[in-house]
Amino acid sequence: MSKKFLMRVPVLALAIMLCGVGLHSTSESSEQKGGEGETGPYEIDSTFQIQPMATRPGYVLGSKGAVFVENNNRIFIANRGELKLPDKLPSTHPEHIYVAPFNGTWGSLDQMATAHERPVEMHNCIIVVDGNGKMVESWTQWDQLFEVHNPKHVSGAPNPHDEGGRGPHSVKISPYDPEHHVWVVDDDAQQVFEFTNDGKKLVMTLGEHNVAGNDDKHFGRPTDIAFLPDGSFWVTDGYENTRIVKFDKNGKFIKAVGMPGKGPAGFWAPHAIDTDRNGHVYVADRDNSRIQVFDSDGKHLDTWPNIFQPYHLMVTADNYVGVIDGVTNKVLKYDLNGKLIYAWGTRGVYPGMIWGVHGFHVDQQGNLIVAEAFGGRMQRFKPKAGADRTQLIGAPPPLMPKSKT
Repeated sequence: MSKKFLMRVPVLALAIMLCGVGLHSTSESSEQKGGEGETGPYEIDSTFQIQPMATRPGYVLGSKGAVFVENNNRIFIANRGELKLPDKLPSTHPEHIYVAPFNGTWGSLDQMATAHERPVEMHNCIIVVDGNGKMVESWTQWDQLFEVHNPKHVSGAPNPHDEGGRGPHSVKISPYDPEHHVWVVDDDAQQVFEFTNDGKKLVMTLGEHNVAGNDDKHFGRPTDIAFLPDGSFWVTDGYENTRIVKFDKNGKFIKAVGMPGKGPAGFWAPHAIDTDRNGHVYVADRDNSRIQVFDSDGKHLDTWPNIFQPYHLMVTADNYVGVIDGVTNKVLKYDLNGKLIYAWGTRGVYPGMIWGVHGFHVDQQGNLIVAEAFGGRMQRFKPKAGADRTQLIGAPPPLMPKSKT
């Protein structure tokens, strides 16, 4: 645990308390008794269950990097491989909110699905599920892309903690692409991949496999991608490099913006990125505890401070920004000027609680789907009947109609 985090513990406790005061939903009936409002304006959707998909007995799916909803029956999941279960599952204590009876996900063992001391095996890294959570596709033909051996830092020093890799970090489809190509970012492999929508062809690869760098052809553990209407795109780069990088629609390097630091365009782990209809670029500057806003050319416009660790963000069609904070385990809604509209969330592994949400997406019915890095599970939250719509995270801009060619 970092010294930075330890110094924040008292402040963190206060932030969690304040986030829970005056920000929970009041839309439920005044006659309802009990409850703590831990899911805010949502309720858990128990019809969405990811069935066990591990390829061998004794294994479970690993950490979840990201989720992207193409349509109601085609939901992409960036799955970080598979983990081998202990020979004997530990006993659980139902009264403890951090330990649930084993439910097929690693988090219910009260262990992070991202821990490096457990080897991750690269199986079922890109999967597609239907609206009930049933797997309908697994792109196992590309699992080998996420295998990483003897990884190195940008400096060239060995990085033994990531031996074998840990699987894809994010998955997205550009809203401006009628072909619905699927983009996957893998920080450990130091690459960005573009696939055809059916996964049969690898269209483009950016970066050199397992080779770190900070020039126009290499990354330092890239984390996410966002698109502009002209087909150009930005990549957050990343856990080691402190920059965002712009490419044209053909993958040609245009520019890099950023430097180590805390000032404007200074970064410390730029972790997620998205754009709005005006071309503004929103970057989750995770370890600087803030979000930075740029224009489409990379000029700094604004900074939203005091967000403990924004893991993921998404600009919605109704012009708000949804954010997940991985430290406070809060779902946050901001307007485009950075004003906090609403917050909810409780850390835990029981249904409705969340633990280290690494990515999220919203379908066209308004259901919020979260991918937990630490808990290693997926959950879908549906709006409560009569929920205050201003408290919900809206859907993203719709994808272009898919080409029939």
